Amino acid sequence: MADTSALRLIKKYPNRRLYDTQTSEYITLVDVKELVLENEAFQVVDARTGDDLTRSILLQIILDEEAAGAPMFSCDVLSQFIRFYGNAMQGMVGTYLERNVELFNEVQKRFEEQSKAMYGANPNMNQDLWRQFLTFQGPAMQSLVTSYMEQSKSMFTQMQEQLQNQTRNMFVGFPFPGLVPGATPPGGKAASLTGAELAAGEKKPDDKA
Repeated sequence: MADTSALRLIKKYPNRRLYDTQTSEYITLVDVKELVLENEAFQVVDARTGDDLTRSILLQIILDEEAAGAPMFSCDVLSQFIRFYGNAMQGMVGTYLERNVELFNEVQKRFEEQSKAMYGANPNMNQDLWRQFLTFQGPAMQSLVTSYMEQSKSMFTQMQEQLQNQTRNMFVGFPFPGLVPGATPPGGKAASLTGAELAAGEKKPDDKA
């Protein structure tokens, strides 16, 4: 957890106004967004109770951005996010999304480093030249994003396999009615054993001794 003493403290008052204790002035959500863009570490707290409101302020900024006309998330994606709340996969999905954002940031960082290595940090480059540069670098950026997607897919597959293994280990030997090793359920067909039971030396009901 970050050292709160080193954070820029912003207090939120009951009238919804935000007070920056570092500059001793009231600020807006736009100002808080600028702090985020500048990678400034800060914390928003309730001026009366001291409760941490940082997440709610960040969510409000995201909501404003999504309503500004250039949203990142479709209705389908947002609906899926809502379905994950309370779901057994909620914790895993949160970790997965967080890791994906980190990977994408690495892609962006590598792209910026490549740009500086080729052209240097030229503050005099106008917007038209920069747009042309980005168009020229399109294939390189696409290659980086493709690599990122492959890493993301591989990571999600590993998470699924881990969950499946945990589930199998959890229920090995659990006395489910009609699925006891060696028992024949109604219908005459022998119950199949799990891979873990077979690995432990168990025999199927129709195996000869």
